[in-house]
Amino acid sequence: MTETDARHPRAIAAGVNEIEGYLLWQAQVARARAGARDFSARLPWLTTAQRMEVERVHYEDQLVNAQAAVKAVAERCREVRKEYEEVYRNLRRRLATAFALGTCVVLTLALLVAR
Repeated sequence: MTETDARHPRAIAAGVNEIEGYLLWQAQVARARAGARDFSARLPWLTTAQRMEVERVHYEDQLVNAQAAVKAVAERCREVRKEYEEVYRNLRRRLATAFALGTCVVLTLALLVAR
């Protein structure tokens, strides 16, 4: 890791995430192709042209469905992140308030005992 890399860990993490997303999508593409071939193989009466068309349509449908699923998961991830960030903010606020009140109580008790 170079000094420049150490200063930009978010950029590195974003790059790694992008590569991971690309690889995951390529795996989905491969699964869609294999699924289309498997589907058309169950239809032995098709001509070669028909088989190719069935595979193309099935492949495209699989990718559209996969893309919709990925978008739904991504949206849910954003929602969950927003919920957790709100919970974390509330927890921090309550903790800071409790610490401030506790400090006031301790200082008040110290002043009363010192009299």
